[in-house]
Amino acid sequence: MSHEDDVDDSAAPLIEHLAELRTRILYSLAAFIVAMVLCYAVWNPIFNFLTHPICGALAERGQNCGLYLIKLQEGFFVAINISFLGGFALSFPVIAYQMWRFVAPGLYRSEKSAFLPFLVASPVMFFLGAAFAYYIILPLAFQFFLGFQQGGLDAETATNEMAAIGFQGSVQEYLSLTIKFVMAFGICFQLPVLLSLMGKAGLVSAAGLANMRKYAVVAILVVAAVATPPDVISQAILFVVVYGLYEVSIFLVRRIEKNREARMRADGTWVDLDDDDDEAAS
Repeated sequence: MSHEDDVDDSAAPLIEHLAELRTRILYSLAAFIVAMVLCYAVWNPIFNFLTHPICGALAERGQNCGLYLIKLQEGFFVAINISFLGGFALSFPVIAYQMWRFVAPGLYRSEKSAFLPFLVASPVMFFLGAAFAYYIILPLAFQFFLGFQQGGLDAETATNEMAAIGFQGSVQEYLSLTIKFVMAFGICFQLPVLLSLMGKAGLVSAAGLANMRKYAVVAILVVAAVATPPDVISQAILFVVVYGLYEVSIFLVRRIEKNREARMRADGTWVDLDDDDDEAAS
């Protein structure tokens, strides 16, 4: 084993590792609490930002944007939910850094250089997925849901032949639905990171992923049906995007395999299985 792959000289008794873990957890918890307090102080602007998709969909129909507190305590719990999720998102870089500081001393240097890009790519891909849901999927979803309105809400427009059906949204219900979409798409966009990391570890191969395409198509269709409203446009968009990410994952795993092969050939440790099969056959 080369000198570069030597483990960092940080071997310590179990009690020291537990103390280190405790320190990292306390740092992470402190960062989360500070970020949560900051988000609680500005929960109104954050919520107003989250209402842009529904307000835009209502404006296109000539309706005013209004959400209501159905329960007395609903506003408080909405503020807590926003501060909790916003605090986690804001403090995630600190939490990830503390996790890395705890794990890194036990890794080989080559393993550190291999794992660190995935640690950076994960929040980036989550942000891209969340932005995709917020700017593309949510407006389409709300247009679909608002299409079930009919008539008006006042006595002049309501008639005996047609009951008035209009949108009077709950603040907490809207926040819950929006967060569900954002989280679902953020997680879906982790697919290339997850499969690439598994390819780096040798758990999956590009050929294996390619052979699993037909099963992946079925799985993605199921995810699209569950994670999006029952309109064909949103489901089709999600399917195309996630399947595209699956193909990107195959490309990334193939690149990882080629780089591994080139490195092992340079070290003289590469074994060509095809050549061994030919020799056995002869």
